[in-house]
Amino acid sequence: MIIIRNQRDYTDQIIKGIILVILMVRTDTSSMTIEWALSLLLNHPEVLEKTRAKLDAQVGIDRLVDEHDLSNLSYFHNIISETLRLYPAAPMLVPYESSDDCKIGGYNIPRGTILLVNAWAPSKLIPFGMGRRSYPGSGLAQRVVGLALGSLIQSFDWKRIGEEEIYLAEGTGMSMSKAKPLEKMCFRN
Repeated sequence: MIIIRNQRDYTDQIIKGIILVILMVRTDTSSMTIEWALSLLLNHPEVLEKTRAKLDAQVGIDRLVDEHDLSNLSYFHNIISETLRLYPAAPMLVPYESSDDCKIGGYNIPRGTILLVNAWAPSKLIPFGMGRRSYPGSGLAQRVVGLALGSLIQSFDWKRIGEEEIYLAEGTGMSMSKAKPLEKMCFRN
């Protein structure tokens, strides 16, 4: 962080803010993404089996996936990307303040109003943002999700509790959790 600070002239307050965002957001959104990914995989068992086979072929069965493996697992990366496209853990963009009175979607917005914009635009998905407004922990978040999900797939056989598909309704709030927590069975692989 000191090197970055000197090169980009970040203040101590900005650095502390970035670290706080990484620590506060990381665990909740990563666990939500893993829960959504497992839900989708359990509803598509053929994809789950194909993923396990690709993990076994690339990583082997004698060890768990590690950071060095992630860049070589394109199919697995696509599963995580598709999960983030369908169910982004934080679907709202950075809040904006209206600089003038305006009208958006038929609603009158007075000057100074804080706006939260839903980012739903599948063709333009950038799950962690980009540029100055990007999430500073995106690389860490993708590694955490990849390592945890990969290890869960490698270590256990996953099954739905019943025959019916996993309920995929979204909960309410600023983050996109499942309306009903995932219930599943896992057996030691």
